[in-house]
Amino acid sequence: MAQYTPAELASKLKDGLLSFPVTAFDANLEIDEAAYRNHLAWQSSFDVAGLFAAGGTGEGFTLTPAEASRVVRMAVEEAGSKVPVLASAGGSTKQAIQNAQDAEAAGAEGLLLLPPYLTECDQEGLYQHASAICASTTTGVIVYNRANAIYSADTVARLADNHENFIGFKDALGDIEHLTKVYAKNGDRLFYLGGLPTAETFALPLLQLGMSTYSSAMYNFVPEFALDFYKDVRAQDLKAVNEKLNRFVLPYLEIRDRVKGYGVSIVKGGLKAISRDSGSVRPPLQDLTEQDLADLSALIQQAGIVPAGASL
Repeated sequence: MAQYTPAELASKLKDGLLSFPVTAFDANLEIDEAAYRNHLAWQSSFDVAGLFAAGGTGEGFTLTPAEASRVVRMAVEEAGSKVPVLASAGGSTKQAIQNAQDAEAAGAEGLLLLPPYLTECDQEGLYQHASAICASTTTGVIVYNRANAIYSADTVARLADNHENFIGFKDALGDIEHLTKVYAKNGDRLFYLGGLPTAETFALPLLQLGMSTYSSAMYNFVPEFALDFYKDVRAQDLKAVNEKLNRFVLPYLEIRDRVKGYGVSIVKGGLKAISRDSGSVRPPLQDLTEQDLADLSALIQQAGIVPAGASL
């Protein structure tokens, strides 16, 4: 049973940092329940506003519907009493509906709707897809604006008008004109979150476009640093933000950009670097090379951001 109404969930999420926990895998790339639960307990011990299970950083794109349901249920059991747990829905409309209903049955508070699988689509098709998922659940739904799912301001408004449980707009496009139109049209009816890769890089300028929060992947392994960065963004402390960008975020991007798909791999690398290993990534992703992992470990140490209770 959800603890929050969709409106209450939106209010909770819009003014705090969000994150997507990695999904722990064992040596056979099967879900490692003990390691995953341990990670969730650690992640939910900090003042984070919401955790999205089986999302992008959680390699949800590699999980079967049954695995995704199991991952969400474990997240609710381990962290749900301390922080709102949301799930993800993707693939075909029918699969996304199954994801949504499984997540609600597991006790998730809400849902991030990922782009439909592969095919191109226009606004009417996007509306019908998102509308069907909203209608299939009573939990709060957030659409993810990226790839083949670029929602116009009018489509977002139409969803908001017709579905009370449509609560949020997450963006991975970074198109200022588009974001301005969406926010101007929909205002405070929704909350807005940044979803560009390594969102810290874009967080301060996007704040001016109504994006009061974002999803931090690095929160997985440097939670105190990620939370401090978010506080600086919300305070619009340009000097503090730039200091943290130069000390850690921008050198981190240099490692991330060495190989396609490292956006997820580097997060699991970070956990390995601080001795909180959550296993390897599943194909088609690939783990950091030994040199890349060594460089990341050195960067964490040099930046002075080894989290409490961790070691290098």
